[in-house]
Amino acid sequence: MYIGIDLGSTNMKAAVYDRDLKCIDMRSRPVEYIRDNGFVEFDAELYFTRLTGLIAELVSANRIESVAHIAFTGQAESLVAVDKQGRALTNVISWMDERSQDECARLAAQFPADLCERVTGQQAVLPTWPATKILWLKEHCPDVFAATDKFMLLKDYIVYKLTGVCQSDMSIATFTFCFNIFEKCWWQEMLDAIGITADRLPPLAEPCSVAGCLTVEAANATGLDCSTLVNHGTLDHFAGMIGTGNTEVGGITLSTGTVMALAAMSAEPAPRDSGIAMHYGFVPDTHVMLPVAESGGVSLEWFHRTCMGDIDYGKMNEVLLQRGGNDLLFLPYLVGTNAPEFDSEACGVFWGLRQEHDVYDMAHAVMEGVAFVLRKNTDNIRQKGTELKAIIATGGGAKSPVWCQLQADITGLDVLIPKEKEAACLGAAIIAAVADGRYADFKQAAGEVVSFVRRFTPNPTPATETKFRRFCALYEAALKLSDIQ
Repeated sequence: MYIGIDLGSTNMKAAVYDRDLKCIDMRSRPVEYIRDNGFVEFDAELYFTRLTGLIAELVSANRIESVAHIAFTGQAESLVAVDKQGRALTNVISWMDERSQDECARLAAQFPADLCERVTGQQAVLPTWPATKILWLKEHCPDVFAATDKFMLLKDYIVYKLTGVCQSDMSIATFTFCFNIFEKCWWQEMLDAIGITADRLPPLAEPCSVAGCLTVEAANATGLDCSTLVNHGTLDHFAGMIGTGNTEVGGITLSTGTVMALAAMSAEPAPRDSGIAMHYGFVPDTHVMLPVAESGGVSLEWFHRTCMGDIDYGKMNEVLLQRGGNDLLFLPYLVGTNAPEFDSEACGVFWGLRQEHDVYDMAHAVMEGVAFVLRKNTDNIRQKGTELKAIIATGGGAKSPVWCQLQADITGLDVLIPKEKEAACLGAAIIAAVADGRYADFKQAAGEVVSFVRRFTPNPTPATETKFRRFCALYEAALKLSDIQ
C-alpha cells in the first residue's frame, strides 16, 4: 500500500492506493484559518494532529496492516518558526498572509528584479515569499526570531514531525525566495538581508527522496508501524504533473481554477532570464516553468455570479455548445495581470458589445478571453525555446467542453482530460511507488496508471487568429487609455 497526502490550502487530503496505484479510499479535512488585519495563519500543532488523525482514520476504516511509503505534496510558501526542541513558536503563516508589504518594498529596493530572476527564477518580491516574513518576524517579533532554531515551510515541518528528519525539499525551497535554483544552495546575499545564517534553514534535499521512517510517536498516532517510509514528495503543481503523465518536455499541465496556472518542464539548460517563473523541478537537476495568471477562472466566476442569475454552469455550457462563437471581446484582467505582462494596473474590458448580445455571448467572450491569456503564455514558452505538444487540463475549467475546445483552437495544441481528478494525490502515490521500486521512473508509472477520457483537437480558423490579434491590440489600447490624465 501507498499513501499520498496533499497538504492543500483549503483541505488536507489523504488517499491510500494499492500496489497497482488503484485508489482504495480518500478522505479530507478542512484547514481552519485565523484571520486578522491581513494576517492569515493556522495552528501548526492542530494541523499536524488532524493530519495524523486523518491517516489513522484511513488506516482503520480500510483495515490496512502496513504501508510501504507515504509521500507528500501540497502548498509551498506557508512558514513556521521552530525552536531547538522542535516546537512551533508561531502559528503557520499562510502564503496568503500579506503582512510583509513594507519588507517587500525594502528588499525590492535592495535587489533588482533581474538579479532576483537570475538567482531564484522569480521576477518580483512578493509578500507570498517566506523570506519577507522572516524579515517581518525579525523586526516585529524579535523574541520569537531570536528563539527560532529553524524556519521551515509547512511540508518540511510535517515531514520533520513524522520522522525527526529536518530537511527542505528543493522544489519547495524554491518558494522561500532565498534559494538559488541554479546552484542548488541558499542565497547568501538574501540571507544576509533578512538577518539569518544558512544553519537556521533546513539542510537541502532532492525532491521525491526518502526522508526517513516514522518515529514511534508518529507510528502510534497514525496506526502504522515504524518501518513505514516517508517521502518528501514535491510541490502540488508538480505532483499534478506527475499524476497527469506530464513528466517530460513538451506537455503543459493546465489548472484552471480561480487562478490559471501552467506547469511545463523546461528544456535544459534552463535560461536564467526567460521572463517566465522558473522553479527547481521534481526530477534532480531539472527546472519547471510555472507561469500563473490570476485572471483565470475568477473571471468566469465573477461574471456568472454578477450577471447570470440562476443559470448554472451546466445550462451555460449547453447553450454555448449549440451557439458557437461571436465577435465580442473581453479582457479578463479583473485583478490585473501577471504572466506574461506583469501589470497590476490592467483591468477588465468588454469590447464590441451591441444590443443583440446577451449573457451567453458575454460568458463565451469571458472564456475566450482567458483562453487568449493562455495563448500568450504558451507563445511565450515556445519563444523561449521549449517545444510544446499538448495541454493536460485539470481543475474546474476542464469540466467545460466549450472552454477546452476554445483552448485547443486558440493555442493550436491538443487538450487532454485525465480520468483521475485528484491528480496531486495520485502524483504523490506515484512518487511513493517509484521510490519503492514498483516502477523504474515516473514515465513508466504514468504510462501504466494515467489515462485520459477525452481529447479536444484544434480547429483553428483565420477568424480565430484575427480575434487573437484584436485581443492583443485591445490590451495595448487599454494601457494607453489608462495613461491619459
